[in-house]
Amino acid sequence: MEKVLPYGAWESPLTPELLTRGAVSLGGPVVDGADVYWTELRPWEAGRTALVKAGPDGRPVDLTPEPFNVRSRVHEYGGAAFTAYGGTAWFVDGGDNRLYKVRQGEAAQPVTLSSSRAFADFRYDPLQDRLIAVCEDHGGPGEPENSLVAITPNGRVTTLASGADFYAAPRLSPDGTKLAWIEWRHPNMPWDGTTLMVASVGEDGALSAPRAVAGGDRESVFQPSWGPDGALYFISDRSGYWNLYRAGAPERHYAVEAEFGLPLWQFGMATYALLGPDRAVCCHAVDGDWRLALMDLDAGTLTPVDGRWVSFNGIVAAGEKVLFIGGPPDAPEELVELDPTTGAHRVLRKSSDIAFEPDGVSVSRTIKFPTEDGHVAYANLYLPANALYEAPEGEKPPLIVKSHGGPTGQAGRGLSLKVQYWTSRGFAVADVNYSGSTGYGRAYRDRLKGAWGVADVADCVSAARWLAEQGLVDPDRMAISGGSAGGYTTLCALTFHDVFKAGCSAYGIGDLEALTRDTHKFESRYLDRLVGPWPEKADLYRERSPIHHTDQLNCPVIFLQGADDKVVPPNQAEAMVQALKEKGLPVSYLLFEGEGHGFRRAENVKRALEAELSFYGQVFGFHPAGRIAPVEIING
Repeated sequence: MEKVLPYGAWESPLTPELLTRGAVSLGGPVVDGADVYWTELRPWEAGRTALVKAGPDGRPVDLTPEPFNVRSRVHEYGGAAFTAYGGTAWFVDGGDNRLYKVRQGEAAQPVTLSSSRAFADFRYDPLQDRLIAVCEDHGGPGEPENSLVAITPNGRVTTLASGADFYAAPRLSPDGTKLAWIEWRHPNMPWDGTTLMVASVGEDGALSAPRAVAGGDRESVFQPSWGPDGALYFISDRSGYWNLYRAGAPERHYAVEAEFGLPLWQFGMATYALLGPDRAVCCHAVDGDWRLALMDLDAGTLTPVDGRWVSFNGIVAAGEKVLFIGGPPDAPEELVELDPTTGAHRVLRKSSDIAFEPDGVSVSRTIKFPTEDGHVAYANLYLPANALYEAPEGEKPPLIVKSHGGPTGQAGRGLSLKVQYWTSRGFAVADVNYSGSTGYGRAYRDRLKGAWGVADVADCVSAARWLAEQGLVDPDRMAISGGSAGGYTTLCALTFHDVFKAGCSAYGIGDLEALTRDTHKFESRYLDRLVGPWPEKADLYRERSPIHHTDQLNCPVIFLQGADDKVVPPNQAEAMVQALKEKGLPVSYLLFEGEGHGFRRAENVKRALEAELSFYGQVFGFHPAGRIAPVEIING
């Protein structure tokens, strides 16, 4: 029989140790002949990322022993920090910022010297025996300079294209005579407006006759790809949705009221793979829900591909098969090799070996709810689930509203161990896809323009109120939690509304003025569109900054912060903490040494989870199960 205990006090099989020991974040993949390469972020190895290779037998082999950390710093968020060709892999080490090459069974050898230059998004050019990459040079005065470069085997770096503020996705045509890429300029972010460029590659390797193929200041182009017949494909949102196009005369638009693209926060993001001149595998979102399909490139038709995955990352072709990182709704992410025609697949790597009881997993359901402005918004709702416990009759669960980062991003429906950490203890979780989220078309994404700190906050508040009105959660025990931009949404919700009784801000933003002065190049003009141009709209920045309105904040808050965070420096959290201390409000603050924007080390992930649970227990009046280190609450 199930034990009866209050919500929040259930003992969970998901300890913080289980969430970090043996659980990895998968990245990639890259296909080289019969070999597959991918990356694994390993919290138990001080949060480093390892490069892994598997041959036809599927047996994984580490190529980068400790202390190598495969990580790029370009755009601060990096991504695509490695590639492979002909049995050789090249990768960037986050420790010294150098490019290395490695073959299985051999030690890694440096290619470039340690310098101010960072690299990402590599493609091997077999005709010229070189790598083509995105480069970000921090060596000069002012903001870094970005460019496309070629890197020879002896480490010589030559500029191929420059002049734009940002570059991404350099892609060689099959015959090596053309190079496509996307570029954009301030104040655009890549989901606002980018330009798809194509240039000829000369016999000396230099580029000539560059021309714009698609895009502009109000059109976002994503993931250019060459077909085996030399046709150039790309994704554009000019129709109101990120749809697939084929360049040429005439241009072909594969029109679907669905999103085939993603916000380019990291290099290497891919939502489709070409299987030949007439077929592609695509993942696409309809009202935020992602699915997989085969596209007939002649007829323009989509045929669903059956599978258990609800999230997809890094789709790449491998002959007639595809590889991707897929997230089921009831099991951890996995690296999958799939035959899209037959549906047969094999799992090359699971992100975690944690096994759940069938009735111990909280599977999300999408909810659609009315918002304050007369629109609708969306959330993934997870109700409490634990095979061993039930709550006393009549008790309603506490709620954690999660506000995702970005804010241009999306909360996916794939199983999250961190969400299950809460639901298995008796919490309900609403992961809100507020106005500005991706997966719903450009109009929904553009709702946040000029309205950050208002529209996103109103949607999170509306989600909590709607769930309480439906009788699904306890209105007196509702918290909001978020990291980065989600931390800003969290602090605004706690400051300017009185719905939530507690909150957790992880490396969140309290002062928009400080953010726009201190942040890195990639996001340095982001707020021009989200809030307004700086400093012309300085009054609006102050109006929407929680740090200037702590007189309106009247509930407990816990702050979690990385000491080495360059995106949102610690002074943001510390200013808010000091203000709450002076006001006499309950507040906790944990500063994690050696962490940047997001926590990667096992001991810090564990401590952050336990501290947040301890905080809610003290605030909401329940005793968490298990032995966890309590968090100190100042003014508690």
